[in-house]
Amino acid sequence: MLNFIKNFRNDEDGAVTVDWVVLTAAIVGLGIAVLSSVGQGTTALGEKISSQLSAQSIVTY
Repeated sequence: MLNFIKNFRNDEDGAVTVDWVVLTAAIVGLGIAVLSSVGQGTTALGEKISSQLSAQSIVTY
């Protein structure tokens, strides 16, 4: 039983798992922040392009 407790205290698999979970959560959070920031700019750009294209006339012969 004493050997089991020593092995449990020295085992670092759980700590590595927690590190990966925290790192993954940080990456996902950063990705969401970037997408929301870029998404607003692309929406505005799309609206500008749409208004420019709507103002154009097509000449047919």
